[in-house]
Amino acid sequence: MLFEKRFREMIIICSLFLLVTILGSLCIGRYHLTTNEIFSFFAHMVIGAEYITSDEFIGTVLLSVRIPRVAMAILVGAALATAGVTSQGLFCDPLVSPHILGVSAGAGFGAAIGILFFNGQLAIQAMALLWGLIAVEITILLSKVSKKGQMYVLVLAGVIVTALFNAFLSLLKYTADTETALPSIVFWLMGSLAGSSYEKLSVAAPLILAGILIMYLQRWKLNIMSLSEEEALSLCRNIRLHKKIAIFASTMATAAAISTCGIIGWVGLVIPHVGRMLVGTDHRRLLPVGILLGGIYMLIIDDIARTLTTVEIPLSVLTAIIGAPFFAYLLGKTGGRWS
Repeated sequence: MLFEKRFREMIIICSLFLLVTILGSLCIGRYHLTTNEIFSFFAHMVIGAEYITSDEFIGTVLLSVRIPRVAMAILVGAALATAGVTSQGLFCDPLVSPHILGVSAGAGFGAAIGILFFNGQLAIQAMALLWGLIAVEITILLSKVSKKGQMYVLVLAGVIVTALFNAFLSLLKYTADTETALPSIVFWLMGSLAGSSYEKLSVAAPLILAGILIMYLQRWKLNIMSLSEEEALSLCRNIRLHKKIAIFASTMATAAAISTCGIIGWVGLVIPHVGRMLVGTDHRRLLPVGILLGGIYMLIIDDIARTLTTVEIPLSVLTAIIGAPFFAYLLGKTGGRWS
């Protein structure tokens, strides 16, 4: 009962903090808005109330720029955090991130192809998504050299595929035009939500939400998957099938997230540890809290990225600057223990 009460309290606190963060994200920026102006705008849209201001740009700023960006940040953060929780549970390793199976390297290679040979953001997004999924499929095929299907073989296959696609990406960068294509590739790889739009959301949101839903429905089985192979098989006969489903859902959500905003590290590595500090290691509680924490963290990071300086800072730079010292603190506090 004590754990359930703490879990409910954390869900309420995280949900309220997410709502406050959303409101703050809608307010801040180059064109500052007050909370009264935002509430007035939505009241006008819903019930036809009068504006408290005659500024005609409020609707454009909110509907065309900030709302899709805020929605994308929440989805990307939730996807990476959920995939991180799932990956660490699957591999029984707190140092595992969603990128371990090569999805980020494949997506980066696909985005580079899109930038070099196709025009338009949607083409780049589609190529990144496609090659991210292809990279993980190659990883799974390589792992089948082991008849027993141990998870560490899958990790080793992911290392191989990541190195291979990083080499292909380096080759494309080497041949790219240094004035146009190369800067675009480098900027995309560093991660940004600046190009968020309803078109991108329409492509990524269904895949991200489907992946999160599948992982959420599998959350109680993740407790079994976190055990050794022999113990898991004794408790669930179809545990290998459930592992394949979890890997598929994690890959789909991660690839869709990366395809929209580039490669963003540390989210799927740090947020699961924060969740375990708050609600423990039970995935039935950890995964819902991770979803909320991921959305909050990515919103805060994006707000800092677009307001700290006159030039927008790449997201991967900030997640590393904040995530690495925090992870070092967690390592010192827990001594590397799982919980």
